[in-house]
Amino acid sequence: MPQGKPAGVPCVQLDEALRCRLFGKPERPAFCGTLKPGPDMCGNSRQDAMALLTALEHATAPTTLSPP
Repeated sequence: MPQGKPAGVPCVQLDEALRCRLFGKPERPAFCGTLKPGPDMCGNSRQDAMALLTALEHATAPTTLSPP
């Protein structure tokens, strides 16, 4: 996904069970290989994980500057 994706939208490379189709393949993006999910990112459930990732997305989103 060259332009990225919004939070909460599954990666286009995930299958129906949300498993990565590129896992172990050389074309898998380097970012995916370095991502180390843990309790601070995933919480205790998928719902927790989505809430944490959405908060991170909002906290790191670029801001638009208003004209002076």
